[in-house]
Amino acid sequence: MSSFGNYFRVTTAGESHGKCVSCIIENCPPGLALTEEDIQPQLNRRRPGQSAISTPRDEKDRVTIGSGCEFGRTLGTPITLTVMNEDQRPKDYGSKTIDMYPRPSHADWTYLEKYGIKASSGGGRSSARETIARVAAGAVAEKWLREAYGVEIVAFVSSVGKIKLFDDVDSLSSDPKFLSLVDTLTREKVDEFLPVRCPDATITKQMEDLTAELRDQHDSIGGTVTCIIRGCPSGLGEPAFDKLEALLAHAMMSIPATKGFEIGSGFHGSEMRGSVHNDPFVSTPADATATTPGATAGIPASRLHTKTNHSGGIQGGISNGMPIFFRVAFKPPATISQDQTTARYDASGEGVLAAKGRHDPNVVPRAVPIVEAMAALTIADALMAQHARQMGMKIAASLAGKS
Repeated sequence: MSSFGNYFRVTTAGESHGKCVSCIIENCPPGLALTEEDIQPQLNRRRPGQSAISTPRDEKDRVTIGSGCEFGRTLGTPITLTVMNEDQRPKDYGSKTIDMYPRPSHADWTYLEKYGIKASSGGGRSSARETIARVAAGAVAEKWLREAYGVEIVAFVSSVGKIKLFDDVDSLSSDPKFLSLVDTLTREKVDEFLPVRCPDATITKQMEDLTAELRDQHDSIGGTVTCIIRGCPSGLGEPAFDKLEALLAHAMMSIPATKGFEIGSGFHGSEMRGSVHNDPFVSTPADATATTPGATAGIPASRLHTKTNHSGGIQGGISNGMPIFFRVAFKPPATISQDQTTARYDASGEGVLAAKGRHDPNVVPRAVPIVEAMAALTIADALMAQHARQMGMKIAASLAGKS
């Protein structure tokens, strides 16, 4: 499926080397101030050609709002966003060898098996180029979340290969260095550490050097992106099958090149005792309650919060008002400029494939705004679901009062 969300619904379209990438956003609330300038900054953070350790493909990724807005305000009708592909090179993928051999760890073979046909150039819909539409739509969702509820979403690179920002990367929920970032880190601070987007100068330099070394060896490397959601109202999530962490996992694992997701204490939590892992509830201070994000939008402030946050802001599949944080693992980019042995499409034997094209030796720096976008789309959709439930509760209470 090319659609995401039930209420705040986004449908994307476009291939890596086609004319454009686009999306349609349905049910964005009317009256939201919105222009291309609100969307472009996140697309600039995602776009290729940002540094010597990203793909040299030269795309400006300029977004155009085609419908759903008038005089700088959303109308409540479907919003169309389009980004033209300006530097596509399908000829890079038009060699006879690519027609004969599926590229290792690409979607060439699986798309052919599924559809009986595949895009002749690049990865088609499986390419990370498709994520332009996600980032554009996510920027719209983020603006609504920020202005209506005070929600803040910030992601950053937490590891590249075996180089890690945190000494004990398996226990983010109890790492003092990470917990200090939960309350203070901003996107502006993350972008001070370009081109890697890891908020530590020493670690960033090590990650950049490793990526450059592998680039020069025509190889690639993977890594992880950590995301923090602050100010998320409590009560979001739809048990039993649409738990909020399940929705976030679905969103993150739909991003190209992802291979892992964990929230809160993650896998490390399976090694902890319940007496340590449990998050005790405490009363929310009165001054904090008065300024809780979302209060102006009619969402009551949470009377309780937790002393620790091994749960990662979600309990029983429902947000509890604490910061939500999770980590996403990205594999090494599959396109490498090395000769690789692989089987022929017709299974008649093996041969050597020399892959061409432009690619990132490490995708995680450019994946940061993609993770943020998918988090925003997930929270926006969950909020709308909760609004529908709250309206039903109000109607029921009104009817009960009349009986």
